[in-house]
Amino acid sequence: MAAAPLRVLACGDVEGRLEALFGRVRAIQSKSGPFDMLLCVGNFFGSTSEAEWAEYCTGAKKAPIPTYVLGANDQETVSYFPDVSGCELAENITYLGRRGLYSGTSGLQIAYLSGTESQHEPAPAYSFSAKDVAELKTSLLSTPNFKGVDILLTSPWPRDVGTFANSAGEIDTKKCGSKLVSDLAASLKPRYHFAALEKAYYERLPYRNHTVLQETPQHVSRFIALAEVGNTSKKKYLYAFSIVPMSLMDPAELVKQPQDTTENPYRKSQKEAQKSKAFLCAEEESACQFFFDLNKHQGKKRHSDGKEGGNSQPKQAKKPPQPSGPCWFCLASPEVEKHLVVSIGTHCYLALAKGGLLPDHVLILPIGHYQSVVDLSSEVVEEVTKYKSALKEFFRSKGKRYVLFERNYKSQHLQLQVIPVPLDRCTAEDIKESFIAQAQEQKIELLEIPEHSDITQVARSGKPYFYVELDTGEKLFHRIRGPFPLHFGRSVPAPLPLLPVPVSGGADAGCACRAVLASDAVLAIPHRADWRRCEAERAEEAAQARAFRRDFQPFDFALRA
Repeated sequence: MAAAPLRVLACGDVEGRLEALFGRVRAIQSKSGPFDMLLCVGNFFGSTSEAEWAEYCTGAKKAPIPTYVLGANDQETVSYFPDVSGCELAENITYLGRRGLYSGTSGLQIAYLSGTESQHEPAPAYSFSAKDVAELKTSLLSTPNFKGVDILLTSPWPRDVGTFANSAGEIDTKKCGSKLVSDLAASLKPRYHFAALEKAYYERLPYRNHTVLQETPQHVSRFIALAEVGNTSKKKYLYAFSIVPMSLMDPAELVKQPQDTTENPYRKSQKEAQKSKAFLCAEEESACQFFFDLNKHQGKKRHSDGKEGGNSQPKQAKKPPQPSGPCWFCLASPEVEKHLVVSIGTHCYLALAKGGLLPDHVLILPIGHYQSVVDLSSEVVEEVTKYKSALKEFFRSKGKRYVLFERNYKSQHLQLQVIPVPLDRCTAEDIKESFIAQAQEQKIELLEIPEHSDITQVARSGKPYFYVELDTGEKLFHRIRGPFPLHFGRSVPAPLPLLPVPVSGGADAGCACRAVLASDAVLAIPHRADWRRCEAERAEEAAQARAFRRDFQPFDFALRA
């Protein structure tokens, strides 16, 4: 039997705002169920922590879950940590220590390094030196069959973490952070590495810990930097994830490589030394570092030797399959209500939803016949991405964020539902928690997948699933393995199509989410959860489509093509 995953929360700089942090943790647990631990990096204490902290020291207040923190990053807060080897600071709040490895009864291994980098020996009480890092590496790397650690906690970012990666925004990763932390991360190969101090949220694309085709595949590492608690910019400071300890995982499962995996950012010098070889590999194999060929249909596997099976001649673009009967969404079909169409690209089009929750509730649909996102050809995926970006910019210009979802279950043509939510109604976190709470009520496992991962990495063609995506990049996924309630997210069990579908076609994807989005927690329009109450006359629908088309025109890339 597979080991049960641990549910973990990680937090950035608390700065002494304990009530704000623990209040948020309690709210998350009340909606999403209990978590096993809270890991805090960066500055746990601030300059005004004493009064608030005293209530926890005396036992008047208590942390809601076991909380593990790193030590001081400045002289002012050193006094809060009486024992450099680690100790309990208050009930349910533990200082891990200056450096070391925490191993819980679950088998989870958490390496930690407190403080900021120092150039001097011995380092001040709030810093670490090259000697500290060397001793920590030696103690762990000397362990028999060492493969890496599950989690690494440091306060500074690792220097150069942004190499080969997605942008870190205003943070210059070539100047920010610690070279010693980079060295530590390269050696310990953490599956998750958390850091703070820069007042920014950054989730780097996963990176590999082996040289492809030269070394045995190893697990990937993920770096996540978190902002400070209660920041006014509403940057993410809490990160929730589930993890099975490395020691309990199936080795083949552990070393799976997501398609967006990059080169190791800390091996730049090694990469330069092998520049000619790497260039030849890139030219001949075209993204040979992946076990998936990103230049072909997504999800098509490659052999581990980097060679693709079969004929080496270029393949023609795969034509979409033809529907077995009338399709209400293939643009060439006479069944499509074309007065609802608001934009037509090369491979996709936008249409207003019939009986939509809001007048600007739209669908992204492929022009050809595809059943789900994982079946799309690369050029269709590219245009779907363009439409998502255009809609995000469009809705943000109107003070809104969007929620996108797909239900690939008892449906024959892909429909990506896009529903805008006013920014002042709720946060993206509130929307996500509403979906999770509804799923728990229905006993549906709705999992969060990494923001920079692609749906094709967790879903397979022909296999049913339910998928939600926020315009922040956050994603929720449920793999449907048996009967799936078509009324999931609703208070009534009847299927509710957003566009007319034949009776034989089953319920529409929108029935899964209308009640969540119409609820008081999100849009506060519960009376519109039933699409039949939202139907409008054809003339009114046409007028809404014209209005949307007019407003969307400055953002419509299809008009500029």
